[in-house]
Amino acid sequence: MEALRPCCMVPARLPTASYEKPMLHLPFRSVPTSIFPPIRQCTARSRVVTAVSSTVSTEPVNPVGPEVQSHSQEEKFNWLLQWYPVMPVCDLDKRIPHAKKVIGLDVVVWWDRNENAWKVFDDMCPHRLAPLSEGRIDQWGRLQCVYHGWCFNGSGDCKFIPQAPPDGPPVHTFKKACVSVYPSTVQNDIVWFWPNTDPRYKDILMKNKPPYIPELDDPSYTRLMGNRDIPYGYEVLIENLMDPAHVPYAHYGIMKVPSQKKRVKADREGGRPLEMKIQKLDRSGFIGKQEGGTSKFIPPCVFYVSSDLFIDKTNGSASSVETKKEVPRRMLLIFICIPVSPGNSRLIWTFPRNFGVWIDRVVPRWMFHVGQNVILDSDLYLLHVEERKIMDIGPSNWQKACFVPTKSDACVVGFRKWLNKYAGGQVDWGTKFSGALPPTPPKEQLMDRYWSHVVNCSSCRVAIKGLNALEVVLQVISVASIGIVAATKQSLMSVAARTALVSMAVICFAASRWLSHFIYKIFHFHDYNHALR
Repeated sequence: MEALRPCCMVPARLPTASYEKPMLHLPFRSVPTSIFPPIRQCTARSRVVTAVSSTVSTEPVNPVGPEVQSHSQEEKFNWLLQWYPVMPVCDLDKRIPHAKKVIGLDVVVWWDRNENAWKVFDDMCPHRLAPLSEGRIDQWGRLQCVYHGWCFNGSGDCKFIPQAPPDGPPVHTFKKACVSVYPSTVQNDIVWFWPNTDPRYKDILMKNKPPYIPELDDPSYTRLMGNRDIPYGYEVLIENLMDPAHVPYAHYGIMKVPSQKKRVKADREGGRPLEMKIQKLDRSGFIGKQEGGTSKFIPPCVFYVSSDLFIDKTNGSASSVETKKEVPRRMLLIFICIPVSPGNSRLIWTFPRNFGVWIDRVVPRWMFHVGQNVILDSDLYLLHVEERKIMDIGPSNWQKACFVPTKSDACVVGFRKWLNKYAGGQVDWGTKFSGALPPTPPKEQLMDRYWSHVVNCSSCRVAIKGLNALEVVLQVISVASIGIVAATKQSLMSVAARTALVSMAVICFAASRWLSHFIYKIFHFHDYNHALR
């Protein structure tokens, strides 16, 4: 019999590289204008954030200065030795386990009330390999596999095997009865995990932390978040968010782009040259400068844009001596791009700002998501197709195949340069995938919002449930009104009363049909035809 010993974490995918240097906390002191500004809410004084770059040519360019030195093998970026975000805490239900896929790993996220912490496990029961995410959290706060009832605590130890005799050997203490546990933490209200279960990474949080964004913990800033599963890969997702030049065209009619007063619009959409340059590019990402703002890519997942939106001058006091004080109104656009599998990614977004905070307290979160999903849908299909064309030519040939002669493509070129120079040219999936993309589904399935967003968003789940209930109520009122009119004798009801009931029935029925269309369009599928815009 195998020797009895306490459970420990089981290695999952062991990279050969050593520890990376600890990530530094990021002092975001300047803040962003928007690559994706709020829908129709930009003011004349706001400045659109543009991504950053240096000189770009048709050949592979060097968007950085001479400080970038030749790289050695030690400088290579290791995809498996990084912190990865899983989900915002606000969209996780503590009552149930949640299945997620990140960088090709199937994980289960669940709330351990005994340790008062979110845990990330390998989504596989050691008994017969059933998914633990289909299980439940039992009355003692343990994660239970519902296939045969095995129970696990927050350390991955098996605490109960119902089929094991009480007076028999304590098989639940065997090492093979353990679940693999990933190091995890909550930072900026997001659950992060380290994708390696080797015991030597158990205390990785002491040496290496996820990127920290102070504004997300600052009560003077808004902090609404959203998330969505995207049917194209990590590389295409993140470079699209780095590209401000596509906004007037791909999102025409959705996002208002402020134009320069002295500049004559060259076309209806208002595209224009963008002055951008990259100041530094190395294994830890890059920093960019642009018109009135700064951007930074912190691999593998974080890209943010920051800038002063405008300056509001107010009197510093009501005394006879008036002084003027400059108060910067700031906004950050933070995009967290998560590699899921080839051809699939996940986006977590948040746009903290230190003005108009009351709006987020009054307007329901799901209403913000309506507009943000429209923006994501408007270029979703073309990016899905674009990714397949990139795969056909080969990701390593991107700069040879793509003609990028203007500075507006600088961030995209910088990202591709970082990807090829330091990160192997693409995400390292280990042995999980061959790299082939999944087949393209029908457009209605490809752009479906319900399974890609609604089921993963606590606010939208509540909203669609309430609106569906309202639709049923309107239908019941309509049918009941007609029933009352039909069942009541004419002598017992005046003509005015009959007319009122019939009118109410018609109005309620029409309202229910409109609401049904609204629910489908907002929470399920809404096509976007660029040619008719």
